[in-house]
Amino acid sequence: MAKITETFRNIFKIHELRQRIIYTLALLFIVRLGSHITIPGVDTVLLNASNASSNNADTLFGFYDLFVGGAFSNAAIFALGIMPYISASIILQLMGAVVPYFQKLQQEGEEGRKKITQLTRYGTVAISAMQAWGVTVRLTNMQAGGFPIVPEAVQGIGWVLSSIIILTAGTVFMMWLGEQITEKGIGNGISLIIFIGIIARFPFSILDEVRLISSGQRSLIIEIVILIFMALIIAGVVLVTQGTRRIPVQYAKRVVGRKVYGGVTQYIPLRVNTAGVMPIIFAQSIMFIPSTILQFFPDSEMLQTVAGYFIYTSPVYSVIYALMIIFFTYFYTAIAFNPKDV
Repeated sequence: MAKITETFRNIFKIHELRQRIIYTLALLFIVRLGSHITIPGVDTVLLNASNASSNNADTLFGFYDLFVGGAFSNAAIFALGIMPYISASIILQLMGAVVPYFQKLQQEGEEGRKKITQLTRYGTVAISAMQAWGVTVRLTNMQAGGFPIVPEAVQGIGWVLSSIIILTAGTVFMMWLGEQITEKGIGNGISLIIFIGIIARFPFSILDEVRLISSGQRSLIIEIVILIFMALIIAGVVLVTQGTRRIPVQYAKRVVGRKVYGGVTQYIPLRVNTAGVMPIIFAQSIMFIPSTILQFFPDSEMLQTVAGYFIYTSPVYSVIYALMIIFFTYFYTAIAFNPKDV
């Protein structure tokens, strides 16, 4: 413990590192602040009532809200989060595997990366605008106690356009914040923004568990067992993520004058889990689609039957989910890693 404390002290003794940490924390604070600023025209009282009466946890909306730290359920200006940027990056990466033009850009070095970055930004704006329109449609359809959360006097083409601009600008601003953190702060800015959005819900989850224990609805022993399993799972994830397979490379010997060069063995470290978490995100997004569509057509018996197979407790859900993760792992690995480029 003393070594950990000493390490933190040494970190803040380095002026440049201290400035980078403070800069990063300041920008992450702005991200969290924007997640609580509601879009103009939305009645926050009715919005909270609507969220309390509906269950979005098992829908695509709830899954999306997890990555943006509650900004989506808050109808905040950062409701779209950084996900449109991630989507644009993935699309360009996929196109790089099948479209010759993008394959050429990937092989042009620094200039090619600059062009891809610029195209990613343009794609982010386009995807943000489309998703923002979807958010405005959802907000205008949401009600609480028979009253729309966006008053009818406010609804109209003017409010829709202004909301689309605000949401798109929010995503572009978050993209810029991420780039600034990467350049002037510590770590990868985009990853940190996603990380801070996910852990933002942890304090509320802990409070909920404390209430369950204090009310006698859950045993303290069960909570301890759950924490132990979580720690083991996290350790396993870290182990697999950091794990590499070392491919030996033997260099031929060269004789220059009276000296012998080469003949040494080096290794190419290949990640065990090349696809990372992307297959899980893809699979989870698809698994939530039936329950999300059901919200728009609640009276459809066919959709209710189909959605019943896509809930956590269904054995069919587990089988389909596992198969989709395996499929996307093979698919994404084939795109992300090309042996010919080694």
